[in-house]
Amino acid sequence: MISFEDFSFCYMGSEEKALSNLSLQIEKGEFVGIIGNSGAGKSTFTYALSGIVPHHFQGDFYGMVKVNGLDTVNVAPEKLAEFVGEVFQDIDSQMVASVVEDEILFGLENFGFSKEEIKKRLEQSLEMLGISDLRYRQISSLSGGQKQKVAIASILALEPEIIVLDEPTGELDPESTVMIFEILKRLNKEFGKTVIIVEQKIMMLCEYAERLLVLEQGKLVYDGKSKDIVEHVELFEELGINVPRVVKLGLRLKEEGLYQGKIPTNVKEAEEMLKEVLAC
Repeated sequence: MISFEDFSFCYMGSEEKALSNLSLQIEKGEFVGIIGNSGAGKSTFTYALSGIVPHHFQGDFYGMVKVNGLDTVNVAPEKLAEFVGEVFQDIDSQMVASVVEDEILFGLENFGFSKEEIKKRLEQSLEMLGISDLRYRQISSLSGGQKQKVAIASILALEPEIIVLDEPTGELDPESTVMIFEILKRLNKEFGKTVIIVEQKIMMLCEYAERLLVLEQGKLVYDGKSKDIVEHVELFEELGINVPRVVKLGLRLKEEGLYQGKIPTNVKEAEEMLKEVLAC
C-alpha cells in the first residue's frame, strides 16, 4: 500500500537532508508508530505520504514514494486526500473554518457526499471524539486539546483508508490520550484502516502500535515490532529515547533473579509480572 524507495528530501535553503535513503513498505491494515528526537524527519515522513512534499514544500526530491500504487510526485495532494487523511502537528494551520461544525463539513462537502451522508458522518465523528457539545463553538474559543479533537474528527469523518497523525495527543490529558488511541485501535482492528502515528509517548506506541519506526537525523535506525524494544534498550538509550519504565523494571527484576518471564511493555503486562513476583 505504501512504499518508500531510496527516498531522500532536502528542503530548499537547507544543506542537510530531512530524510535520507529511506526504504520501507507499509502494508494495508498495519498500525505503525513513529518516534524520534526533534529534527529526526518525522513530519517530513508524513508530508511525503500525503503529497505535501514535494507539492507544497519545495526542495530536492530523490527516490520514490508510492501510495496505493500512485507516485506521489505525479499525483496532486487533492487526489491523495481521497484515501490519505492527515492530522498535522500544527493544528491551527489545518483549520479552515471559524466554527467546529463548518470545519468538519468543509471536507465532506468538498468530496461531494450527499446531504444525508454528510449529516450522518458529521454526527458520528462528533460523537466518536466526544465533542458533540462543541458543535457550534467558535474554534478560536477552544483549548489546544479541543482543537486537536476537532481536527481528528474532521479527518475521520472522511473515512480515509490511511490515517496519518503527527503527534495528535500533544495537548491532551492522559484520559483523552487513551481515548484517541482506543479510537485508532478500533478503526484499525474493526475497519482495517492503516494507521500511522508520530508520537513521543513511547509507552502508548508499545501498547497500541504493532510496528515501530525510529528516525534519527533523517535516517531509519530501527524498524521492528514494538514488543521487541526490550531487545534494543541500549540503542534507544543512546538515541535519548526513554523506553517504558515497565520495561526497565522487568529487566531489573530479571537481573536480580526475581522474574524469568516475558518482559512487559505496557501496564497490563506489568501488573501480571508483579503478581507473579509477589506470589513467590
